[in-house]
Amino acid sequence: MRLNLQRVPVSSSHIISIGYDRESRLLEIEYKDGNVYQYLDVPIEENEALMQAESHGRYINNHIRNRYKYSRIT
Repeated sequence: MRLNLQRVPVSSSHIISIGYDRESRLLEIEYKDGNVYQYLDVPIEENEALMQAESHGRYINNHIRNRYKYSRIT
């Protein structure tokens, strides 16, 4: 699934930007290694917690990865 998603730059050692689409509940994460992943059916509360987390990478590892279906788009 490819949407015209606006990603927000974040301060992280491994992540460049994070985007979220409320309607589709799609979370998109752009990593510094050039990969972009889309996580499906992510609740808005999960995205809000991610964006407020002290460490985005740690939050993704503990709460997003292996919990939601995903696909690599690049």
